[in-house]
Amino acid sequence: MMILALDTAGTGCFACVFDSESGRALSVAGDDIGRGHAERLMAFVDEALAAAGKALDDIDRIAVTIGPGSFTGIRVGVAAARGFALALGRPAVGVSTLEVLASLACAQHPGEPVLVLMDAKRDELYGQSFDETGAPASEPMLISIADARSRFGQFSGKITGSGAALFSGGQTEPSGRDRFDIVTVARLGAAADPAAGKPAPLYLRGVDAKPQTGFALARA
Repeated sequence: MMILALDTAGTGCFACVFDSESGRALSVAGDDIGRGHAERLMAFVDEALAAAGKALDDIDRIAVTIGPGSFTGIRVGVAAARGFALALGRPAVGVSTLEVLASLACAQHPGEPVLVLMDAKRDELYGQSFDETGAPASEPMLISIADARSRFGQFSGKITGSGAALFSGGQTEPSGRDRFDIVTVARLGAAADPAAGKPAPLYLRGVDAKPQTGFALARA
């Protein structure tokens, strides 16, 4: 099965063509661009396909990061994945960024449970725990740093992600940016169940925009 994986959930913008039968990436294209995912993603898709010697018609499944992460970036990636799926008549699946970070940690620390904590700003964290096999042990959550310390203070395993240092209290700043390995996204996408439905953004926090009630017009 040939997978086209997309990641726009963070500052990176990446595309990958992955062969699930051989278990290897045929190509990766992209860069840590910060912003402008909508303008750059299609060029990276074209680059990845060309480097792999494949056409869009060769793709059997699309995988995309669904968050948590950048509100705008997630929306760009999910829309692109659903557009490809509709045009090609192929399934699309979503992969959470928490799952990606957990998979990497499990590979580096086999046999240990994993707690993923991403800096969500405002003294809050995006978090999820996973067992030693990488299977979710809790639901994705938005949690205050104080509540995370209370809930997971006795956690015995690997704690990973940009929020790990904030959780431990050793730092007041996040430990770098979270990067979501695109090959891991592809591998998880190959194992995902398309019957779960179309990918949708995983927004653990609502949008910041609020109605300007002072300018609201009274109904007649």
